[in-house]
Amino acid sequence: MYYILLCLSRENCGMDVMDQIPAMTGGRVRVGPGTLYNLLEQFVEAEMIRETRCEGRRRSYILTEKGRARLDEEYRRICQQQKDYEAMFREEGAP
Repeated sequence: MYYILLCLSRENCGMDVMDQIPAMTGGRVRVGPGTLYNLLEQFVEAEMIRETRCEGRRRSYILTEKGRARLDEEYRRICQQQKDYEAMFREEGAP
């Protein structure tokens, strides 16, 4: 979810998102078409993204304010996970 929303901070179509995610993560993360298009549909219904263009089967989307707020929330959650990890290992005396 995080990477899809991150990609949609700029207007993109689904194929662009599927290409950008592995590129930005060094291949660590890949999103298949079934997962992607299911999530895009859910994001539209939740008003987190909106369709900007439709050319045949190719649809483009961009974040809404609600989607940007959700992306920011997810970013803060991930940052907190990192802090929790670091705190755990500091307590154990790891460098």
